[in-house]
Amino acid sequence: METQYFKNYSPALGREMECKVYGHAGRPVLFIPCQDGRFFDFENFHMTDVWAPWIESGQVMVFSIDTMDKETWSAKDGDPYWRIRRHEQWVRYITDEMVPFMRAMVNQRNGWEGEPGVLVFGCSLGATHAANLYFRRPDLFDRLLALSGIYDAAYGFDGYMDDQVYLNSPVHYLANLPADHPYVAQYNQKKGVICVGQGPWEIPDTTFRVRDICAEKGIHLWVDVWGYDCAHDWDWWYKQVVYFLPYLLEK
Repeated sequence: METQYFKNYSPALGREMECKVYGHAGRPVLFIPCQDGRFFDFENFHMTDVWAPWIESGQVMVFSIDTMDKETWSAKDGDPYWRIRRHEQWVRYITDEMVPFMRAMVNQRNGWEGEPGVLVFGCSLGATHAANLYFRRPDLFDRLLALSGIYDAAYGFDGYMDDQVYLNSPVHYLANLPADHPYVAQYNQKKGVICVGQGPWEIPDTTFRVRDICAEKGIHLWVDVWGYDCAHDWDWWYKQVVYFLPYLLEK
């Protein structure tokens, strides 16, 4: 498996950011690590082994990045006003810097032109961020695989709410999305999967809320609820990747 390491200065964040890229060809995949995670977690937690059939066959190139959770969602003792604005800088790093970088690389490797859509993937808080990116920027992200996420920003910001927190809380902004909003048609041209178990350490409530909101708005999203044996852990996420990825990679 071809693996590359990059370290580049991010204007959005005012610091250097690291990432690893797995694969030689195929559609771009953005992996967002779990809470407080690092760019090397995709490899260290053996997701490379699970994704290997699709990476080595040239169907996908996976770009694994760093989180900023320690300064934002996890920094509960900090000022929430500052924390959510720091998080928004990280979102801009992804949308304005990482996505163009990914598109340029996959275009060069595949001999493509244009702006290919990105599959965004994460587990736990990584799923929270992945789903938020998919719903906020359907112009950039055309596939979603979100496993065991929480889709209410109260998880990171408790009772604090302002316009920036709202923008990062899918259960809030999706509930207020007009049924005729152009994003609904865009979502329905794409493929999204949100999955949660009901076993140890899983918190399925906000997944149920997203499911109900999407049904009400006519948003096509595959929301799958697994059983009471399904825990919030890597062994289950491996199984879910194998189960859902063929659907997401279909044309």
